[in-house]
Amino acid sequence: MSIAGEKSKKFAIHIVRLYRYLCEEKKEFILSKQLLRSGTSIGANLAEAECAFSRNDFLEKVYIAFKETAETKYWLDLLYETDYLTKEQFHSFFKEAEELRKILSATTKTIRENAVKPLE
Repeated sequence: MSIAGEKSKKFAIHIVRLYRYLCEEKKEFILSKQLLRSGTSIGANLAEAECAFSRNDFLEKVYIAFKETAETKYWLDLLYETDYLTKEQFHSFFKEAEELRKILSATTKTIRENAVKPLE
């Protein structure tokens, strides 16, 4: 499993635990469900990328994971701004999501650059 794959799985576990907390303790069910979907989708798309049948297929899955990371950050921000997350919770999850976003951004950039290089 890649570094991004490992980090995204850890992140998904944290998101599942946060979802449980939001449902059980805060009685928040709508935003937290969106967060659960996008936050766990990152790793799911990276798992699919590992079985890609072409460079383009791989890039597409990694790019979807990248976009899911941006969506996850949106839901985290919304949960924080509506007082469902503390400042500490928000910053911890947001930092983790941003690290993933940077890794995935660099990955997509490298793949695109290598795709246009002529074969030697």
